[in-house]
Amino acid sequence: MITWMQRHKKWLIITIWISTIAFIGAGFVGWGQYKYGSKASAVAKVGNVEISRSELQKAYSRLYQQYNQMLQGNFDEEKAKQFGLQKQALQQLLQQALLVNLAQSYDLTVSDLELFRVIKSQKVFYKNNTFNKETYRQVLSQNRMTPKEYESGLRRELLIQKAIALLPVKVSKNEEKIIDTLLSIADKINYKILSDNMITVKPTEKELKAFWENMKNNFMTDVSYEINYVKQSPLTKTYDEAAIAKEYQENRTHFKDKEGKILPLTKAKTAIIEELNVKASKDAALRTYIAFKKGRLDPSIKIDKLTLSSNHNPFNAAALKKIAALSLTKPYAKPILVNDTYYIIELVKTNPAMPKSYEAAKAEVLPLYLKQKRKEKLFALANSSVGTFIGKTTDFITVSSLDKINGLSKKEAGEFLQKLFTSDKKKAFITLKDGKIVLYNILEQKLLNNKNNNQSDVIARLKSTMFSEGLLKTLQNKYKTEIFIQGL
Repeated sequence: MITWMQRHKKWLIITIWISTIAFIGAGFVGWGQYKYGSKASAVAKVGNVEISRSELQKAYSRLYQQYNQMLQGNFDEEKAKQFGLQKQALQQLLQQALLVNLAQSYDLTVSDLELFRVIKSQKVFYKNNTFNKETYRQVLSQNRMTPKEYESGLRRELLIQKAIALLPVKVSKNEEKIIDTLLSIADKINYKILSDNMITVKPTEKELKAFWENMKNNFMTDVSYEINYVKQSPLTKTYDEAAIAKEYQENRTHFKDKEGKILPLTKAKTAIIEELNVKASKDAALRTYIAFKKGRLDPSIKIDKLTLSSNHNPFNAAALKKIAALSLTKPYAKPILVNDTYYIIELVKTNPAMPKSYEAAKAEVLPLYLKQKRKEKLFALANSSVGTFIGKTTDFITVSSLDKINGLSKKEAGEFLQKLFTSDKKKAFITLKDGKIVLYNILEQKLLNNKNNNQSDVIARLKSTMFSEGLLKTLQNKYKTEIFIQGL
């Protein structure tokens, strides 16, 4: 499931954009803090349409909940980062903004009456089988939205619907006939499946070494960094009542219960002390950083040494990224927090990546060698046996006969049949993406009399996908896109 979603995250289908109740039931998930550019009220602008920070937060929240539902609650912020959920949310809003610009160019609008009709049709706002204004406000409040925000978003989605409706994807009779004919062609074939488990490869040391020699620059050591570092462990201090009260008054919104209500001072005291300790630890780390940088570090403070790389990193990926950005002219990194401990780091030396020796690379070389040699031998076997092979014979099959090719999964069979019915060769072989090779010989061919009733849907889906991608590219060229968030 995760692999499928990662593969298909680039393009979001337009019909997902225009779900008129997408805001409701999604809850709210924050995504952290960002630095904004000069446009404080907007995170991006497409043509004349601005995208607010609030819209981006809600788009992120909706996507987060969708993935969480698909993964049955096993979705978290770490997976969200892996999926690039922040970029997905922004990309979704940018594409919506392109369509809003298109709608505005046609002077399209959504009237209050149209908006009210859609809101009134949403059953989530009903009480006793009737639309209820109080329920409407309560549901929106539970989802951290005001009626104004919801209606603004819904108005935008209805506007997008109107723009898309101006450009309908129609299916012609000739296209229906072409698809109908294609789906009616049937072949009776003899076929044989070849796979690399039929091939045995026993490389000699000499062959492996020659293989490594030709591509040794593909087997490199990691870039490594020699550093000096000082640790600043978490501090635990004692604070008087005045300091605790002051921290509470200045940052009382930091201390809330599970329902989001601000805790009274007496109940927030433990959390306040924890926050004061965090601030004290950071302040001590910054003072140590300045002393370290200026060569005035207290002699009692221990300086440790370490060589780290992507494969040997006792810190974390974020820390390694900051260390990699250092240079010998600017060797000091501001305190880096790793598991509640601050590290103040000085870069001593950067060791560039170098080709590995044969012995060091051998474990990586062997599987690549075996894969390539099996592929070569399998291809040679296919060439030598395609004219004389004897395999299995099918009944008459069509391009949709996914369960009629024994030995292939439905995915593999679909790939094979698609290539078979677009090939102009009677006897040949087809190489599949997973490396299998299917030898085939067409014995008979005929046109079936059955009528396919869903060919119009097939064409419409195909044309709609192509049209959507083409439309977005055209609009991207027409309307300038500005992004005011650093890192996205």
